[in-house]
Amino acid sequence: MSADPRIPPASLAGEVRLPEKLADVEPVRSVRTPIRLEYDFIPGAASSGYLNAFADRKILGQRSPVDGAVFVPPRGVDPRHGAATPDYVELPDTGHVGGFCVTRLPIPGRDDLEIPYVSAWIHLDGADIGFLGLVGGIDTAQVRMGMRVRAVWKPDDQLGRTAENILHWEPTGEPDIPVTAAGTNAWNAKQVEEEQG
Repeated sequence: MSADPRIPPASLAGEVRLPEKLADVEPVRSVRTPIRLEYDFIPGAASSGYLNAFADRKILGQRSPVDGAVFVPPRGVDPRHGAATPDYVELPDTGHVGGFCVTRLPIPGRDDLEIPYVSAWIHLDGADIGFLGLVGGIDTAQVRMGMRVRAVWKPDDQLGRTAENILHWEPTGEPDIPVTAAGTNAWNAKQVEEEQG
């Protein structure tokens, strides 16, 4: 078998010879099969608390007992140390863009997304990691790393126990976070500060 996935194995590289009774039939070269996968998600205790809080326009994280890092969304454990994180921390619905991607292609099933759109790592104030969110209310060419943002929530009568309560994140108009302190750089800068302090 070839190490290059673009080169077919020798058994498939040669000419295809059809039986004589199929001599006038065009050979099948590819098959397109639509596939749909549906599944149920049953959240654990940490995720349930996080999702339930969204009904009250609250965002919860959990603090590591090892070094105080705040994780959002919470998973019930600090993945770096394996330590349980039983205590919730309420976070504001403001933060900054840690990194982003401008998408210019439609996603099947997401007709609600106007092309182009921006997906970004949103780093909430007080949290030490980011999570994925959509950025709106600004031209895609103006989105930048370190840009301050706030959540745009669904109307109260449409709130549920879901992170989809946040429609997107929009600019606050506040000064940007310096790139050296934005995204994962913020965690690195915090660690250096603690070591020197």
